[in-house]
Amino acid sequence: MKVIIQKVSKASVEIDGKIKSEIGEGLLLLVGFEHTDDNLDVEWLSKKIVNMRIFYDKKGLKNLSLKDIDGDTLLISQFTLHASTKKGNRPSYSGAAKADLARPLYNSFIRQLEANLGKNIKTGEFGAYMRINLLNDGPVTIIIDSKNKT
Repeated sequence: MKVIIQKVSKASVEIDGKIKSEIGEGLLLLVGFEHTDDNLDVEWLSKKIVNMRIFYDKKGLKNLSLKDIDGDTLLISQFTLHASTKKGNRPSYSGAAKADLARPLYNSFIRQLEANLGKNIKTGEFGAYMRINLLNDGPVTIIIDSKNKT
């Protein structure tokens, strides 16, 4: 399971020309699942993300987490995170989980993030063509792969 974390001042997702979800200060999360992922990956990443100290405190130090600032979250499914570019010029997505595995993990990730944050998060739509707008804050962009826990 891979997640790209982007600290944002604001972000939104548009589907079919209409805004589906938008957030203020917080995190835009792009998540991709592979066939070996399970709920242990979901739990570990959720806990890691909500407690990651990447927001500034009053002294200007990055000591605060998403949970500490009561920030917003926008979660977008993105199978292309598991693209293989080893051969040729056309990426292969064979490492990405099929929808019958990825969709339940995506839904589980939503529930786990909400439980860890104690509030609802915003989402895109699994499998839809989406346009993402964001104002990256910092910029801060972090990539986490649950296969690299140790």
